[in-house]
Amino acid sequence: MLTALLMVGCRPAPDTGDAESASPAGEMTGSESQDVTSAGPTAGGQAAAPPAKPGRLQDLSFDDVKFEMGQGDPFTKALLPEAITTLEGGRIRIRGYILPSFQQDGITQFVLVRDNMECCFGPGAALYDCIVVRMLPGRSTSFSVRPVAVSGVFHIEELIGPDGRHLAIYSLDGEDVE
Repeated sequence: MLTALLMVGCRPAPDTGDAESASPAGEMTGSESQDVTSAGPTAGGQAAAPPAKPGRLQDLSFDDVKFEMGQGDPFTKALLPEAITTLEGGRIRIRGYILPSFQQDGITQFVLVRDNMECCFGPGAALYDCIVVRMLPGRSTSFSVRPVAVSGVFHIEELIGPDGRHLAIYSLDGEDVE
């Protein structure tokens, strides 16, 4: 089920020729935006996220895990800047939307996305705009149409689909969903 959600929910980043203005399909602008990011990128388009410390919860936005990647370019870990790779194994809290599925309660794994894709025509979020969340044993959440804040341990984990394409590159061992 998770793979099916990812095949609809995530895709390689669009190539607009301008990395600063690149926006995934379905991301609204202006007053209609449902984007829940808070921190903007620094000069050069990379977020200045300090390294995560074990045990310390660090608030991040999807802008903090964004990187430059052209449409159709294959993903490699070499594309990830140090600001992202240093987050590996750290505890984070990130706000986003639970990608809808058929389950409403007792959800133990889901895809967290940058925006709710209300106005999406075609595939969903870019690779860096989705995180596979697997709740820790004994923990679960319920679906919500409102943004949620998910806390847990961040990992760079490549999930490859049956066609050999990347479906996701980030995962979170979910501790809590608020």
